[in-house]
Order: sequence, then structure tokens, then C-alpha cells
Amino acid sequence: MTMKVDVKGLSFEELEELLRGKGKERYRARQLFKWLYQKDAATFAEMTDLAKDLRRELEETAFISQLTPLAVEMSRDGTRKYLFQLDDGNAVESVLIPEEDRNTLCISSQVGCAMACAFCLTGTFNLTRNLTAAEIVNQVCAVKREVPVRNIVFMGMGEPLGNLDNVIRALKILTHDDGLQFSSRRVTVSTSGLVPEMERLGREVTVNLAVSLNATTDAVRNQLMPVNRLYPLADLLAACRRFPLPSRRKITIEYVLIRGLNDTLEDAKRLVKLLSGIPNKINLIPFNEHEGCDYRAPEQASIDQFHSYLLAKHFTVITRSSRGGDISAACGQLKGKLDRQRAAGESPAE
Repeated sequence: MTMKVDVKGLSFEELEELLRGKGKERYRARQLFKWLYQKDAATFAEMTDLAKDLRRELEETAFISQLTPLAVEMSRDGTRKYLFQLDDGNAVESVLIPEEDRNTLCISSQVGCAMACAFCLTGTFNLTRNLTAAEIVNQVCAVKREVPVRNIVFMGMGEPLGNLDNVIRALKILTHDDGLQFSSRRVTVSTSGLVPEMERLGREVTVNLAVSLNATTDAVRNQLMPVNRLYPLADLLAACRRFPLPSRRKITIEYVLIRGLNDTLEDAKRLVKLLSGIPNKINLIPFNEHEGCDYRAPEQASIDQFHSYLLAKHFTVITRSSRGGDISAACGQLKGKLDRQRAAGESPAE
């Protein structure tokens, strides 16, 4: 028996090819894409400008996947944490971060993560599997049913460039004029530093790039991020210099400040030298302490000193305030809570 195809997992070009194989005109793909992503159709029967025989044929050979949240936690500051259960029982998280004039949605690309960064809770789950393009896109579709979403960041569970085929397919759906219509200026993909994949990402799609740096020496970055042993700082920063950026865009450098490890004035001075020649903006992220990790949040004085030094050197720098502190907002916390509840035989709502 032939498996049905999930049309949410197809790029526009793949959808055109599917319909061409059924002897249909190319413009039908445009109609179908608009129904899926602009009208949020859940069934082919809703697609009233498609011929009945095509709708019937699609019902027989394809399906439209959707995600609905298993749990949602709302913070006092408006941050929303979504837990989505996938068809195989695995779960991933998305976080909606409200700001004055825009909502930013942080989405996941994998179940767990293989990168094993020492400060990251998701890394403790190990990698279970990659998400499909449909599972990535459906996180956005599900949240958009409740609230407007202006920006998308691939900074949730997983290493996006470790699932590059599906991430690129999802990016093409997110930014397509007949798809979800996000401007490429409003979509950011974060990486821990997979250099060959960075180069392929830059070749195949136009998006913003964020690089999780977190250290100014190879010794410290080796301790924090095992990927540095494969692609040390010199290789990573050279890849940043080569990354194709549209006019006036900058690479976001993410730097998690950890007390006594990478938060000194000397680190700030080294960071300035490392980023020479790279159009950048810096996100300083005070470490969010969590169970099972011995690292500590930096002192406020260290944060202020680090921030001030970068400003004095004319860098664009933002110290990211902690959001959703009263809920399970750090990446992996809500999934961890679900896993503990399941182990105890409780339901997620309890």
C-alpha cells in the first residue's frame, strides 16, 4: 500500500512536481500553498477553487498534518511556552516572546540535541531524531492560530544545521510569497558552529544567521561546546566572514555569560579582537541556572562591565533580559517536566 504524502512537508517546487505527476497545471501548486499557509486549511475539501476530482485524488494520496499544543504555560511578562507532542509520542517546545511592536517565535528543529553544550538543558536529552519540515512549519502555524507572529528564530531544541535538509525546506515555505510570507529579514537561524553547513545555508537560502559563540579562547569553548574541537574559533570566525549577507545585515553573535568562566573584562577585550571584520551585533545572555548544571549566573557588575566595554568599542550590543522566569521558559524545561510527569504516571495537565 502506498504511503500518503504530507503536503506540509513539501517545498513549493516539490508540490509543483507532485501535481505535475498527476497531470495538473503548475498554478494549482500556488492555490494549494495559499490554502495551506494563508488560509490554514485543515482538509482538502475546504479548497473550493480546486476541482472536485483533484480534491478527491489528493484525499486518496496525501494528507495535511497539524500540531496542537499538549501544554501551554503563560508567564506574567506575556511569554508563552508551547509543548507539542508529535505523532510518534516525542515532544518539542516553542516559545513566543512578546515585544512592543512584534512577537518573536522561537522554534525547534530536532527532538533533543547532539551538540552536548555544557550549559544547555536540551543537550542533556541527547538527539532522538530530526524534525520533518512539516513539524518545523507546523509549530509556526499552530501559534499563528492564537497570536500574530512577526519574527521566527530557530533557537529552540536542536542544532538547526544538524537537520539542514528539512530546515532549508521549512525556510523556503516560511519565506515563500504564497506560503507563510515571512520576510527573510525576520527569520534567523542559529548554529553552534557547523562550518560546512553554514556555507551551504548561505548558498541555498537568504536568512539571518546567529552564531552561538560563548567563549573567546579555544580552551574555554572546548569545555563549553564540544563542536569547537571539530571547528575551532579561527575556522568558525573565518566562516562568518565568508557568509553571504545582504546589504546592511549583520551576523548575530550569541554569548552566554557564565560566572567566573567567560564574563571577565579580558574576555570582552578578546571578543572585540575576534569579531574584527565581521558585520555583527552581539546578544549577551546571562546564564539561566537550571537543575543538574553547576554553572552559575554572572554577577550584575560583570554583565554591566562586559556590556559597557563593548559599547565603548562601538559594537551594537544587547543584554537579553530573562523572559518567562516564572514558567519553564528555558529551552528544554517544559519537556523535562513532561518527562518527569510521565515517569511518575501523571498527565501533563496535572
